[in-house]
Order: sequence, then C-alpha cells, then structure tokens
Amino acid sequence: MNGKKILFVSSELVPYLPENEVSLMSYEAPRMVNSNGGQIRIFMPRFGNINERRHQLHEVIRLSGMNLVINDMDMPLIIKVASIPRERIQVYFIDNEEYFKRKATFTDEEGTLFPDNDERAIFFAKGVVETVKKLNWSPDIIHVHGWMASLVPLYLKQYYADEPLFAESKIVTSVYKQSFDGALDGGMQKKIGFDEISEEATAPLADPNYNNLLKVAVDFSDAVILATEEISEDLQTHITNLQKPVLPYVSLQEFEEAYVNFYNTEVLK
Repeated sequence: MNGKKILFVSSELVPYLPENEVSLMSYEAPRMVNSNGGQIRIFMPRFGNINERRHQLHEVIRLSGMNLVINDMDMPLIIKVASIPRERIQVYFIDNEEYFKRKATFTDEEGTLFPDNDERAIFFAKGVVETVKKLNWSPDIIHVHGWMASLVPLYLKQYYADEPLFAESKIVTSVYKQSFDGALDGGMQKKIGFDEISEEATAPLADPNYNNLLKVAVDFSDAVILATEEISEDLQTHITNLQKPVLPYVSLQEFEEAYVNFYNTEVLK
C-alpha cells in the first residue's frame, strides 16, 4: 500500500462510538493501511453523543462555512477534526446543528429511527465529497463502511461524475449485517432526485430499507467486501449478480493480508 491514498468513509468509528462490527473495522482497516505505508483520510458524522472535549475535536474554519442544499434547504456544513493519539491518525467529522446535535446516533431512546435519517445520509455523502474537494486530495480508493455512508458511491458516480479529482478513484463498499429494521423516510428517492439523480439510479430506494440502501451502494461501487458472515440472501444474490470483484468474509484476525491483496489485485488493477 506504499504511497497509495485511501479515503475511508464510515458511519461509526472507535474510539468515538461504541465498538461493533462497523466501528471496529472502520478503525482497523485505516490503521492497517497506515502501518503499510499508505496515506489515509477518515470521515464520519459528528454525532451528538461523541464527547468533543474528551476526544479533543476542534472546528476547521477553512473547511467549514459552505452550505449544502438538501431537499431544497440550505444546510450549513461544519468540519471538525481530531486525532486518534496512539495511531497518529486524523479523523474528519461532518457536522450540522440540525442533523447531528442530538445526543444519539440513528435512533431515539425508544429505538425508533430518526425521521430525517435519509437527509442526514444525503448531507453526509455530499459533505464528505465537498470537503475532500477543498482538501484537493485525490484518493486511489474510497472505502465505504456502514449504512449512513451508503449514498457516497451513488453521489460520486452520479452527482460528482464530472469531478476530475475522483476520475481515477475506485470505490469499495463493505457490507455488514442488517443493523436496523423498518425503513427510512418514504420520500428519500424524491429528495435525492432534487440533485438531478435519476429514479432509475435509485430504484431500490422506493423502499429505503437496510438491504436496499446497501444495494444502491454496491451498484455504484467498483468492488465489494463482505464484512460479516450474516448477510441476507436477498442482498447476497444482488451482489453476486453484479459480477464485480468480491472479497468473501475474513475474520478480524486474518483480514490484513486479505484486504491488502484485494486492494492491490482486484481494486487497483
């Protein structure tokens, strides 16, 4: 991975949020690339339950200040950064008072999905890409983890299709086990359509449940990693039918060599 630039975009990341499959691999994969001589950037949402003081988050004024249009509304983009001390890895946080100030990640205290999770996902996807543009950093690989990051491949291949910074970038999506029941807002497809992305491109999002969000992510990815053994048959069949490079599940203890080989031989070929 020496000198290769990899952008990691994740819904969750330890040590900022509790440990689970997504948050742990979203930490271990960048750490591995970093230790193998690659250059990395990590992006995640700045959820309100992240302790800014403990983790020493601070706003980056030169990157903040633009507005993103979400469903015909101007939403201010705030960028914060922090470092994972023992790894010397910098993490960028996408923030907005309306979407991310609440003291929770995806659901309320009763476990009900927030009604604006669809808009939060749109804002996160556009916020990541706009910030990377400001950094003028052209990644070789963009590796997506977690359902709230699932719109990143769609926006890169559709909304930002003519952006030269990403012309050579390859997109990898890691697919994890289903992490929520039910569906996001039924108007999600229409809201994405406001960005002149066709209904054909977002067809699965007529019913924006977990599996369909991931279907859209893998549809617009160049390669797929099965990051769990517990993938639904419906989603597994969809991935198989795409005939794209797929890395089968490997355990956390064995992933390093498998990921490096997959990046080098299947993604960057």
